[in-house]
Amino acid sequence: MAQINPYIHFNGNAEEAFNFYKSVFGGEFAMVSRFKDMANPDYPLPEDEADKIMHIALPIGKHNVLMGSDTPSSMGKHNENENRSKISISAESKEEADRLFTGLSAGGHIEMPIQDSPWGSYFGMFRDKYGFEWMVDFDAKYNGQTEK
Repeated sequence: MAQINPYIHFNGNAEEAFNFYKSVFGGEFAMVSRFKDMANPDYPLPEDEADKIMHIALPIGKHNVLMGSDTPSSMGKHNENENRSKISISAESKEEADRLFTGLSAGGHIEMPIQDSPWGSYFGMFRDKYGFEWMVDFDAKYNGQTEK
């Protein structure tokens, strides 16, 4: 079956952001490649971008991978406040939902505090300190649990 794994782009701070995400989710990076690792004389790279992240992958859970990269200056700068996509996390418990929500929202802006929602799940939304939007959800009926 196909999987969906988010791929997010940064304005030069992908390594910082992914170290932050790793501190919340745990685990180890499956891959870290820098632009200098793929140097090509046909496409010169500014010296100050050589150590930037070309590709990074952080496995999350059993079947998901959060991936990302820095965007080279030749491709332009991202307006971090215009990115209206959301990364949705389905937690396995309220405790995990709270831990992820608290960890990932640190330094960011909470749009909807995590709480019991009108549709029956435990849900919250925020924009993290890197400008990405996240939704954290725990739904007992989808996890084969009874509500606590």
